[in-house]
Amino acid sequence: MKRKVGGAQNISRMCLVCGAENPAGLHGCFYELEGGELLGVFRPGEQHQSYPGRLHGGISTAILDETIGRAITIAHPGVWGVTAELTVRFRKPLPLDREIRALGRITRDTPRLFEGAGEIVLDDGVVAVEARGRYMKMPLDAITDGDFDQRDWFADPRQAPGSIEL
Repeated sequence: MKRKVGGAQNISRMCLVCGAENPAGLHGCFYELEGGELLGVFRPGEQHQSYPGRLHGGISTAILDETIGRAITIAHPGVWGVTAELTVRFRKPLPLDREIRALGRITRDTPRLFEGAGEIVLDDGVVAVEARGRYMKMPLDAITDGDFDQRDWFADPRQAPGSIEL
């Protein structure tokens, strides 16, 4: 099914999940989709494996945590989330030799907290990993030090597609 892309979210310099300059990172990109969902797209390498040819469960957890946690910015630009709780269910192994796609959405939004859900979906549409999480809303200066917003957080230079096949 084709979904319209509303735009790409910012990325950072050294984040494990989206860091453009992190040599061990996943170099993820995030697209805001119609309907309020966020799509994360990743290309893991051998350094992200557990068993040979399989993505490490901790890496898939980090992918879902980041994708769900970022989904709040679709409705609330400038809001930052800090993970309070994350529950992950592993259903199928994830291969290393192809692109990994994660979807995230907000399921509950209050003034101090938000909750979300997401999944990593295989090429055939089967859900491989799913997660549910609770996140605290915090100002950026309470999470990081100094000039993170100017130095380490910037527009993704990769071209966002107008639509994407899911």
